[in-house]
Amino acid sequence: MVLAGLLGLMFGGDLLVRGAVAVAQRAGIPPMVIGLTLVGFGTSTPELVTSLQAAFAGAPGIAIGNVLGSNIANVLLILGTAAILAPIRVDRRALCRDGAFLVVATLLCVGLAFSGSFGRPAGAVLVLGLVAFLVAALRLTPRTDAGETVDVVTDRPALAVGWFLIGLVLTLAGARFLVDGAVGIATLMGVSDVVIGLTIVAVGTSLPELVTSVAAARRGHAEVAFGNVLGSNVFNILGILGITALVHPLPVPQQVLQVDIWVMALSSALLLLTAATGQGVSRREGIALLALYIAYWAWLGFGAS
Repeated sequence: MVLAGLLGLMFGGDLLVRGAVAVAQRAGIPPMVIGLTLVGFGTSTPELVTSLQAAFAGAPGIAIGNVLGSNIANVLLILGTAAILAPIRVDRRALCRDGAFLVVATLLCVGLAFSGSFGRPAGAVLVLGLVAFLVAALRLTPRTDAGETVDVVTDRPALAVGWFLIGLVLTLAGARFLVDGAVGIATLMGVSDVVIGLTIVAVGTSLPELVTSVAAARRGHAEVAFGNVLGSNVFNILGILGITALVHPLPVPQQVLQVDIWVMALSSALLLLTAATGQGVSRREGIALLALYIAYWAWLGFGAS
């Protein structure tokens, strides 16, 4: 069931993005707006739909664990793996544009978590932060950069709408299968749903970013991974956690407050500190990041249960 859910999310998310971009192009929406909103958000659709499904299924641990686990995996697993394949140069523009928002988003996440729950007021605060992030991104991103990221998908409106609808159905069904399967695994193994959210669900929904970053590194464009991770981590907190909390309040499990929220914050700090040195992420640092991720999984497997 988990595998079927992951496949549904991967293929559905891709079709959803293709269809949405094609419809937007036909509607005359500028490429810059498409590149920074539909494409950026579309790649995070699996995380968003999965967190919403988990919240409505009464598994807030999976919803919160998915966001925190995805951010941890983005830095330690994805950036670490990409750096091992090819040293990563820092995208200074992405660092200046998104770095401040990542600091604010991380501090907001930690502070709101210790209130005991991500309720609708907290969700509203995070979503407002997302709006500010989008406005800043649209103003600070050159039109040529945003336009270059969006190719013409199709000139057939019916096909575009079909892609969108099929992608939406696959994404929703995939998220349902993934959440149901994850809850079943947690029950069978006798571990909390938080642990499953932090591991299987988080890594599963982060697979598109992992594939993209590894492919970019192998083609000599490892710096793409840095921008992807930075932007994705901001959106995960402000967008996914914010929208989910706004729709369905999420009580924060005690385990999250004790360790996992701090691991997420540490991952963000490592990302920014490494970038601030101006040297990028070396292979040695990539190995260290990956080792930290393996150690974290080991702790979850042997300690958290």
